[in-house]
Amino acid sequence: MTGDYVSTNKDIWNADAPNWAEFAHRQWTLETPEWGTWNNSEDGINMLPADMAQVDAIELGSGTGYVAYWMLRRGARVTAIDISAEQLATARDLAAQHDADITFIEGNAEETGLPDASFDFVISEYGASIWCKPETWLREAWRLLRPGGRLVFLGNHPLSLICSPLDGSPAQRALHRPYKDMWGADWTEVEYEPTGVCFNLTMAGWMDLFAQIEFAVTRYQEVYAPDHAMGERAAIPADWAKEYPVEQVWHLSKPA
Repeated sequence: MTGDYVSTNKDIWNADAPNWAEFAHRQWTLETPEWGTWNNSEDGINMLPADMAQVDAIELGSGTGYVAYWMLRRGARVTAIDISAEQLATARDLAAQHDADITFIEGNAEETGLPDASFDFVISEYGASIWCKPETWLREAWRLLRPGGRLVFLGNHPLSLICSPLDGSPAQRALHRPYKDMWGADWTEVEYEPTGVCFNLTMAGWMDLFAQIEFAVTRYQEVYAPDHAMGERAAIPADWAKEYPVEQVWHLSKPA
């Protein structure tokens, strides 16, 4: 595993922030939330409670803040934390445009510094869920949740990693990496679309970690590209993602 992944990922997301501004504007204006690489509708995934009135919610690794805004529109009191000052600058600008009262914090989702048991609902979509160490950020989420609170997160499916060539080129219908002892991948020096250091686990690894922390799994979803998808996104061809799960969603709860 690579060394200072926190600084590496922070620098990458600060530098890449301008490339996400147009996407952020689109996401903030959606009537129905869309999730993940292939914009799957909330109607089919249901990551958010329909009514979040009086709910204290936090997004870990919020990027440009559109998920935070979706929660605000459902009635929640929302906090959002991200390590990238440049991503948060976009988020704050859009919040001002939409008159959205969201508390944005620049910081590491692995160690937020926020009080214990401050939130009823925690969420991450391609934020802490892939860019932070699972054993670290999940324990932080547990600490932040009140008894009976919920955590929902979306990230890469393990298959999308083990089917990705070592040079970062698009996923194939072949295995390129060992599944045993999976921890994630360092994409910083690959030939094809280099990014940062991301984390993932085997299915048993996720389940063992949840049990250690004492999270209960209430639902698990494997997410595919929709039938109308075309082309390639994030080094995943649409035809691949229609036949193999490109993403996974975990729904967890903290005992009351």
